[in-house]
Amino acid sequence: MMKTLFLHPPSFQGFDGGAGARYQARREIRSFWYPTWLAQPAALVPGSKLIDAPPAGITLETILREVHHYDLVVMHTSTPSFAADIRVAEALKNAKPSLLIGLVGAKVAVQPEESLRAAEVVDWVARNEFDFTVKEVAEGRPLSEIAGLSWRDKNGKIIHNEEREILENMDALPFVTEVYKRDLKVENYFIGYLKHPYLSLYTGRGCKSRCTFCLWPQTIGGHRYRVRSVGHVIEEIRLAKSYFPQVKEFFFDDDTFTDNLPRAEAIARELGKLGVTWSCNAKANVPRETLKVLKDNGLRLLLVGYETGNQKILHNIKKGMRIEVAKRFSKDCHDLGIRIHGTFILGLPGETRETIEETIRFAIEVNPHTLQVSLAAPYPGTALYQQAVENGWLDAEHAELVDEHGIQIAPLHYPHLSHTEIFDGVEEFYRRFYFRASKIAAIVGEMATSPQMLVRRLREGREFFQFLRERQEQKAVAKSA
Repeated sequence: MMKTLFLHPPSFQGFDGGAGARYQARREIRSFWYPTWLAQPAALVPGSKLIDAPPAGITLETILREVHHYDLVVMHTSTPSFAADIRVAEALKNAKPSLLIGLVGAKVAVQPEESLRAAEVVDWVARNEFDFTVKEVAEGRPLSEIAGLSWRDKNGKIIHNEEREILENMDALPFVTEVYKRDLKVENYFIGYLKHPYLSLYTGRGCKSRCTFCLWPQTIGGHRYRVRSVGHVIEEIRLAKSYFPQVKEFFFDDDTFTDNLPRAEAIARELGKLGVTWSCNAKANVPRETLKVLKDNGLRLLLVGYETGNQKILHNIKKGMRIEVAKRFSKDCHDLGIRIHGTFILGLPGETRETIEETIRFAIEVNPHTLQVSLAAPYPGTALYQQAVENGWLDAEHAELVDEHGIQIAPLHYPHLSHTEIFDGVEEFYRRFYFRASKIAAIVGEMATSPQMLVRRLREGREFFQFLRERQEQKAVAKSA
């Protein structure tokens, strides 16, 4: 077994680019998801170590001192961070020329040839679902014999091995909690809408929805929801409770945990027996009776991708959702006391000045407790990317999706709607949603009842206003150019 280091490398300051992040970028409020997609193969490789540099504040200099102890480095990369990640790989190779370096992540899964050509120091990349591909590399098997691998031979020729079959028995994967306990500090991970400290993990992979913009189902996870057994999930939660008694909330990061309603209810009932507080990703179509079962058994919050308040755009992106259903779902959540963190995207196909206004009004009407507004990001491997290229919506200068500081840009534009108009819509959205008397009163009331929440919201408020200032600077630079 090769001595293996799993690395989420340092890049932009405050960059949330781990495999748990839906959008790899710096956030309006600093946040970090767990590197679960790296922790999973790390759990398969005995004696390995996981370094998640951004949330831990670990510098490249520190990693270079450590790398001499390893034979193999497996790095997670993404489209926005790829150039910076390759610079890290070059530094690692310079420090130890005999080091074998491999890349995983959606970027290399869908662009293996291009990625290897752009990074001569990288020896291999893993395509699609990569857990056991990485395990076999770490076992020292010949690269030519490992399914799901693209690699460079001693003459520099790039070779693509046969595809690896998708994993069906999800219970075959060991608990990521063991790696969290060994290598991570749970206090380093925080999300504005989750209790702190929190812990996240996956109970399944894949999503039945066909959203054209969504990265993971179209590149790695697939559109069939493959799940761990209820007992397997509950056993890991029990273990996590014993390892991390300080954790206040568990988050299930499945693309859509509510894709299988009977299973969601079964897991909820077992969680209720454990007395844990938990949250998950959900589609805005969960029936009230299921919502009640979940709420009665510890559910606190649902992360819901509304995306837009315009029905035509929902059809364009193949969301499979109707506005009236989302409104009824939201009302049910409010009635039952389930909090919602709503996510919205500006700049999707069909967006106009009028639809941006419609979406802002919709968000105010359904009134999630908190929200996040992102810019449509056409990641390679998604249908949205293909559409953008074919229709000329994406310029080469915007293809990296973030600016030089790691902040999301508006990569798409349309004949009737410019980059700038879409970009400006985000700030307008946030201001109109949060700077309402009722929302301000709710936030102040929350702070007044909890000293911990007071400190947290003050920090987040400071970061949010810093985010607005940086956006103003971005606009000033764009105008001067």
